[in-house]
Amino acid sequence: MDAHGQLGAFLQARRAQLQPQDVGLPTYGDRRRVPGLRREELALLAGVSSSYYTRLEQGASCHASVEVLDAIARGLRLEETERLHLHDLATACRHRTTARRPPAERLAPAVRELVRSLDEVPVVVTGRRSDVLAWNSAGHALLAGHVDPTGPDRPADRPNMARLVFLDAHVRELYVDWTAKARAVVGNLRLVAGRHPQDARLTSLIGELTTRSPEFAGMWADHRVRACDTAEYELRHPLVGSLTVRQQTLTVPSEPEQSLVMVTATPGSASRAALRLLAQAIGAGSGTTAVAGTETMAEAEAEAGVRPSRRDAATADFSAPGGKGRRQRRTRPSVPTAGRER
Repeated sequence: MDAHGQLGAFLQARRAQLQPQDVGLPTYGDRRRVPGLRREELALLAGVSSSYYTRLEQGASCHASVEVLDAIARGLRLEETERLHLHDLATACRHRTTARRPPAERLAPAVRELVRSLDEVPVVVTGRRSDVLAWNSAGHALLAGHVDPTGPDRPADRPNMARLVFLDAHVRELYVDWTAKARAVVGNLRLVAGRHPQDARLTSLIGELTTRSPEFAGMWADHRVRACDTAEYELRHPLVGSLTVRQQTLTVPSEPEQSLVMVTATPGSASRAALRLLAQAIGAGSGTTAVAGTETMAEAEAEAGVRPSRRDAATADFSAPGGKGRRQRRTRPSVPTAGRER
């Protein structure tokens, strides 16, 4: 779908999600042939002519002013993130660009230092398209322990968090409320797609997920937009049991396309104890924690004074269900399961 279509589809989908009573319009008991507001009703709310709004929704016009777009956003009851997304779509509609395949993303030095300074706190760094650019041992063990931990070191093999959420049975099982996590992922991808309509890799990812996951296709059609900043999730971890965590997404001003996701738990809670148990199980805090994506595993262990023989003894070959090839991860000592939150 081109930029004209994206703008029109967003307006149509959000208009269909509003009822007249939601915006204080009378219905007079008439039967409605379309879900949600009619075009003329939204045009009335926005203070524009019905014919002009229709041209905008049908892609016949892309030159709406900032004031008109803001008026439409108010009529649709859009939140701030959604309002900005509407402006992004309108900008893309005005300035047609050819889709291009951008180079592989590189971890920013400032973000690299942040990851390396953290130890027991689970951390994952994702790029524009939700590719994992780096993670520490705790982040890998908590969110994707069955995946090759060295994947972020190789651009062609980097795990993708959106793919994992929708296509990986282990990650689906990890989140108790999987639907909430899935909607957050889709909402963030919508936001990024509006900002980067020319990103061919992103377009390919969205096409793949739409084809392979009916859930993704349904959520994508809703045109919901959401910035991933802070969210709380209950996890069912295979090693430490149930825990409730807060995922906070931070960005470095110099690298706004790279997101550092930190996972924390309430101090003194069973969930915090579970995170400590997980850190102990993988050796976090011992000075030998590998940080994939920031350097090679050999460089990390050389810096920590670990001999290759110890590294080799600490790894084991395994294949994830349905996966391809042989993968490696650190073996973990057994630990007691943390209790549930009370």
